[in-house]
Amino acid sequence: MDIIVADNAGFCFGVKRALELVARVIGDPTRPVYTLGALIHNPQEMVRLKARGVRPVESPLEVRQGALVLSAHGVDPNVEAEALARGLAVVDATCPFVKRAHEHIRTLAEEGYAVVILGDRGHREVEGLAARAGGKVEIVTSPQDVELLPFQERCGLVVQTTQRPEALREVAGALAQRCRELRVFNTICEATIKRQQSARELAEQVNVMVVVGGRNSANTARLREICAATGTPTHHVETAQELQPEWLQGARRVGVTAGASTPAWIIEEVMARLRELANAAARP
Repeated sequence: MDIIVADNAGFCFGVKRALELVARVIGDPTRPVYTLGALIHNPQEMVRLKARGVRPVESPLEVRQGALVLSAHGVDPNVEAEALARGLAVVDATCPFVKRAHEHIRTLAEEGYAVVILGDRGHREVEGLAARAGGKVEIVTSPQDVELLPFQERCGLVVQTTQRPEALREVAGALAQRCRELRVFNTICEATIKRQQSARELAEQVNVMVVVGGRNSANTARLREICAATGTPTHHVETAQELQPEWLQGARRVGVTAGASTPAWIIEEVMARLRELANAAARP
């Protein structure tokens, strides 16, 4: 049985950068380190950070002193201002690609455009994006959502960095029918596009796909959807312990991909377990 890992699987630039920033402030016993929510959407990596003394909090009000690391997904600017007002050492780990989307939304709002965001409602990144519009924003997930919006003279569309390019095209096309002037900013990051393309290509060449990543990770869930859409049986796991031998029955080639917040050590454990299962299945 061949086990193949997709190109561009695992950590993206923004996640690597966030973890590097945290590593710089860990180790000073006089300055405790906190993250505002989950730094990245991978529970296992967050457990490792906790073992090194890093504690997640939901609000700056929970922190009296120390360093507060902002999530890679970005936060409401009012929350950051609150942290600074409390005298905390704020470490901004927001992904630069997310920051680019922030700037586009701020510009659209200042120029009087009705701001529309294509993204997952309730996701931290989308909440941070929406905050840049001063509260005057519509969040959509599909062309059907767009059809419910009021007609506008001028609209601006910005997209969550981990969305599918196909979804952006569909929503932009629908939104063009709901306004006289439309500005579209494609803020999907290049790493997301490459990861999705390589996952789709691999899924088309194998008998089974395994997608590795946190169940709270939007981009991992999207990879699962993309792989499953090819017709290849697709399974989403967080850890190697979740792999089931029956998934591999009759498979000659197994593909593996992983979300942007999935560390290499988890991918390696999944690969090792797949090899064990393959060897066991080959025994007479």
